[in-house]
Amino acid sequence: MSHPMVPTVQDPDASGAHPARLSHAVVFVDHQSAEVLQFDSQQVLGHKLREHHHFTRQHASGVRDEHEFFGAVCDAMDGIAQVLVAGRHTGIADFRHYVDKHRPLTAARIVGYEVVDHPTEPQLVALARQHFARDDSPLGPPD
Repeated sequence: MSHPMVPTVQDPDASGAHPARLSHAVVFVDHQSAEVLQFDSQQVLGHKLREHHHFTRQHASGVRDEHEFFGAVCDAMDGIAQVLVAGRHTGIADFRHYVDKHRPLTAARIVGYEVVDHPTEPQLVALARQHFARDDSPLGPPD
């Protein structure tokens, strides 16, 4: 069985070791792919995931594929304290539904959802930094 992740230099190495986890991340998600960008003031670490299709004649196999993909995205967010999820409206709505129903521990670490249309990596990180700076201010998030 193939794993839905497409490896990059920041993915687990051959020994299975993960890179150091940073406390903030932004995840761009749609129905076919996701990009997880962990960051701090000095660095951005990222990796991409792609949905793997299982072609079967079984009823609702597309739903199973989507659930496996969304599960892999949640697994990629393990160990990250605060996550901002971004994407197109339907992609993040479906992901949010999956997380709320199947991954309550992950849902607790998601601090917000932002609708965006294919931003660049620097734009995603800038959006997340603004979001986290606003939430981390001494006065708290704006009303």
